[in-house]
Amino acid sequence: MMTSQELASYFRESLCIFDLKATTKREALAEMVDAVCAERDIKDKSLILEMLLNRESLGSTAIGKGVAFPHGRTLAVRDLAIAFGHSARGVEFDSTDKKPTHVFFLIIAPPQDRDNVYLQVLGRVVDLIKDDAARNRVVAATDYAELKTIIEGQGL
Repeated sequence: MMTSQELASYFRESLCIFDLKATTKREALAEMVDAVCAERDIKDKSLILEMLLNRESLGSTAIGKGVAFPHGRTLAVRDLAIAFGHSARGVEFDSTDKKPTHVFFLIIAPPQDRDNVYLQVLGRVVDLIKDDAARNRVVAATDYAELKTIIEGQGL
């Protein structure tokens, strides 16, 4: 079972966007994919974006309460990456509660990964957000240090 500290180790300051400019689902995904591709020197952004849009077409990853977990596996990445995005105004993301989405945890991984870290990370982030107090703190976080402290402090 992954610890809170292990989960926090997957977050990078360069992949945390606290002022998403996006107003649509596609723009939000593209903005976070751009950050991942820049940090990881990935050339084929369109492959990742297309995979995420295909995943969204199966059903929105916005679970309500202002949070979405766009995720998937792709050959375009060699190891797991998490991008965090925050939009103060919110993005229409086809949320189950029909409200704007403010917080995004984009999780992408290669098709196979040792110890299935992808599913462990996805599960731990979902567990974090299920806790109302933690979710409210994540939504209110204004910088990377604060976000990381919240994730590490959950003791899940």
